[in-house]
Amino acid sequence: MSRLPIDPELPQTEDFERIFLDEVPLMDVRAPVEFADGAFPLASNIPLIDDLERHHIGTTYKDRGQDAAIAEGLRRVSGELKQRRIAAWEAFARKHPQGILYCFRGGMRSQIAQQWLHDATGITYPRIRGGYKALRRYLIEQLEQNAEKMRPVVIGGRTGVGKTRLIQELSPRLDLEDLAWHRGSAFGRHATPQPAQISFENALSIQLLRIVKRGNPYFVAEDESRNIGARHVPMAFFEPFSEAPVVVLEADLEERIAVTREEYVHDALAEYVALAGPDTGWEQWADYLRDSLGRIRKRLGGVDYKRISGLLESALRHHRESGDTDVHDAWIEALLSDYYDAMYRYQLEQKQNRIRFTGNKDQVRAFLNDEFGIGPA
Repeated sequence: MSRLPIDPELPQTEDFERIFLDEVPLMDVRAPVEFADGAFPLASNIPLIDDLERHHIGTTYKDRGQDAAIAEGLRRVSGELKQRRIAAWEAFARKHPQGILYCFRGGMRSQIAQQWLHDATGITYPRIRGGYKALRRYLIEQLEQNAEKMRPVVIGGRTGVGKTRLIQELSPRLDLEDLAWHRGSAFGRHATPQPAQISFENALSIQLLRIVKRGNPYFVAEDESRNIGARHVPMAFFEPFSEAPVVVLEADLEERIAVTREEYVHDALAEYVALAGPDTGWEQWADYLRDSLGRIRKRLGGVDYKRISGLLESALRHHRESGDTDVHDAWIEALLSDYYDAMYRYQLEQKQNRIRFTGNKDQVRAFLNDEFGIGPA
């Protein structure tokens, strides 16, 4: 696209720290397939070329060279289609006048989008020097550097004590399960998919950057394994995180059953119903529970799996007939007592030398505030 009339004076920026600290809106003009492979939290995908166009242009480039590929791109993105894409960029730019656009390397596609937008509307919209690749490299470097400086305080506790809820009430915090969009257990997946691994890493690096740039205060995070669903916590972060002080949150079994019911039944069902409607959503949610239980079948053993599966099926029938969600308490209690508690006891033994405090929610709040300056959000 070097043959295209591109104004070299149109602005570029590489102030990456400001972009992420100030939450600058980003216009990503890459193809949707590239965006799906990895993106940034505040980026919107408004492509110059879609996936099919990208495929054809790429094939032309391989077969006939750059000039032919440029001509093919201009042929495919012209006339009314070109005007629609410019209109989409203009709408974003007017809504987010402080924003910035980028493509993969800061080359042809972002230059064309920037130029066409300027020529058609008079809007001078800056682009990222080096594009997505430069932003991604910056975040990788920042994650490695900031992981060495960070001061996490890890909240541990048995399944159902309400660790995630407590963390969401506190500040500073880094909610790994929210970033990974997974509750961190066999029953942890949501109705919508997890972000791509690269997107998760980008979001984690940005959150850590903001904490460190605020003076690197202590922050609270939930005790996690390196895998959160299908996402993997980068080793640069996980190694120092796994050595952080631990505060253990406690709650009685009745409260833990209630919290687990709220998450696995009320919240999860609401997600599926919102996505697929009352009937289909209900069936998808029921299948999610069955599939989640099946994931730990071998670890439960045949006898316990059959027993808990029977309790689950009975609860699903009664719930569907009566609308009563308390009927789920039997299988939840069995799951907590016979599976999660035994697993937690083993995990806690590995962290004994790191435990700084144990208490209920109010006691933990007070300790975190007094010892680490972590307070209400």
